[in-house]
Amino acid sequence: MLLRTKLHGKTYEFADIRTLMGKANEEKSGDRLAGVAAESAAERAAARVVLAEVPLHVLRANPAAAYDQDEVTRIIDDAVNEAIYAEIKDWTVGAFREWMLADTTTAEQIRRISNALTAEMIAAVTKLMSNLDLIYSASKIRVTAHCNNSFGLAGTLASRNQPNHPTDSPEGIRAEIYEGLSYGSGDSVIGINPVDDSYSSVARLLEMTHEIIQTWAIPTQNCVLSHVTTQMKCMEAGVPVGLVFQSLAGSQLGNGRLASQPACSMKPTPWRASIAFPPVPTICILRPVKGPNCPPMPIMAGIR
Repeated sequence: MLLRTKLHGKTYEFADIRTLMGKANEEKSGDRLAGVAAESAAERAAARVVLAEVPLHVLRANPAAAYDQDEVTRIIDDAVNEAIYAEIKDWTVGAFREWMLADTTTAEQIRRISNALTAEMIAAVTKLMSNLDLIYSASKIRVTAHCNNSFGLAGTLASRNQPNHPTDSPEGIRAEIYEGLSYGSGDSVIGINPVDDSYSSVARLLEMTHEIIQTWAIPTQNCVLSHVTTQMKCMEAGVPVGLVFQSLAGSQLGNGRLASQPACSMKPTPWRASIAFPPVPTICILRPVKGPNCPPMPIMAGIR
């Protein structure tokens, strides 16, 4: 497919889909460091004009990481509902955007279509959307969750209290938690990004945050965003864990694992009901962004 357009008398041509996707992005320092950013606002606009005309099937055929070389690509592509995909594969990215923004498009329709989308299709359409477009499209789908409280409800906004500390000092983190709470922050989660990934350090921070939540009867949950295996070890030992959270990259190499390395696994097991804090299923959230060396798991489920 020829990826070319003329804008204000100048011809812009893009070598491949990967280059086109990078040039269509809003300006980001990471893209500049990777050498894929647009050189000017005009080139960015030209990339978006070209991207708007790309059919969805072309994006599926050109994943960021090759199917035979990357397990993340395989997980996503193998999960595509082929019957639904056949209905939309000839849509252009621009047509997909217009469909998302149409008043007649409902949450149920979006959820159905989502079963036929790959990461490249989703990334492409968001590059053609403004912030208001993204907010409006997202508002059509209501996603709610409940642990110690409920969030995601219409008309509500939840925030994370993130009391990080350069040495994981419990007292330093405790002070930051109280400061965050004084601003009303932390109803979604009190979540710490630890420096030390060891079991003893992570368990100490989980115990401390649990004690604060219990002492002040705060309707929230705790999380220490260590490697998922460390969090699971804490759960197994009876440490109060509110959320298990693992960040994931969009590629196998991004997750820090070569093809020759074995995958780590995480399966729900019956005994977790007795140790979960609070006394409801602990929620396991796997977010598809760059994270530690655990491979992707296609789940977002309660652990009982």
